[in-house]
Amino acid sequence: MASVTLDKVNKVFGSTHIIKDVDLAIGNGEFVVFVGPSGCGKSTLLRLIAGLESISDGELSIGDSVVNDLPPRERGVGMVFQSYALYPHMSVYENMAFGLKLAKAAKETVHERVMATARILQLEELLERKPKALSGGQRQRVAMGRAMAREPRILLFDEPLSNLDASLRVQMRNEIARLHHRLGSTMIYVTHDQVEAMTLADKIVVLNGGRIEQVGSPQELYQRPATRFVAGFIGSPTMNFLPAKLLGADESGCRVSASGMPHLELPQDAAGLTKGTALTVGVRPEHLRLTEAQGDNSFEIVNVEYLGNEVYVYLDPKEGDTLLIQRSEAPTYWSVGQRVALSPDPAHVHLFNEQHQALGLDQASVAA
Repeated sequence: MASVTLDKVNKVFGSTHIIKDVDLAIGNGEFVVFVGPSGCGKSTLLRLIAGLESISDGELSIGDSVVNDLPPRERGVGMVFQSYALYPHMSVYENMAFGLKLAKAAKETVHERVMATARILQLEELLERKPKALSGGQRQRVAMGRAMAREPRILLFDEPLSNLDASLRVQMRNEIARLHHRLGSTMIYVTHDQVEAMTLADKIVVLNGGRIEQVGSPQELYQRPATRFVAGFIGSPTMNFLPAKLLGADESGCRVSASGMPHLELPQDAAGLTKGTALTVGVRPEHLRLTEAQGDNSFEIVNVEYLGNEVYVYLDPKEGDTLLIQRSEAPTYWSVGQRVALSPDPAHVHLFNEQHQALGLDQASVAA
């Protein structure tokens, strides 16, 4: 195992600045997930750690050593790619042993490590098979085994489940989580799928435009997003956003008027902001309650999705094109065309300023 530290790391391709002043500390044995939309720089950042791309500026350390100028083979990292990249003419055993043989490891060492890795990944019965005789999940485990057999200090995963179907992705997520608990290795995992990030990570790094938006545990990012971007990216269905204006503030919190909800009493500290300041209200679907329409607090239901154990109710937002979503346990008595009032749980309402930064919540008001 090893820690990873990035200090003001930058990457520039020609005139394009891809990674911008990234500071990040990854501890021994942590499972860290880089997540963000396409083009945010998450795969580039992983390749900088692996040594597959050079750092334009800044410092990268693995353990106690600065590795900016070290080639990949000397960094002690193993990498699993989106493509399995298995040699079709080699058996599972030969694929897993290939890196060790290139490193000129002793024959006994090669056999010992391959067999130990095969036991961990439950590949013992498949060692003589060729890749074409394996399922997608088995091929992915072989690709992981090839990296693990070298006993790297850090395991890097670049969207390894993207080529698998939905049910197999769930199975492989569990396999990777169990593997981390068993090995205790430092793992860095790149994905665009926030569900993978939430279910696998000890710590999530949310990237946007080559910069880090927020770092924290899945629970921290879900309950206390630092920016509107993080709030909208983490969570499925996504957070609801409504334009709002500040009506007033005192030591107990603030009062805002949001689209369709003219009087909201919230616990956020809005000191320093003037009356009439433009804000954005954010509420997750499970923190909205529907009641009969009341005066100006009236929204039309445009769709109802029954998902077995829960129901999603979609509402016309009045302002903007993105539908509002309310989530509750089934059954529901609401139907398309009805008009309803929205009642958000004040302890779970998020406020964002004009710079899309979150206003702090009163700690005592937020449920654990």
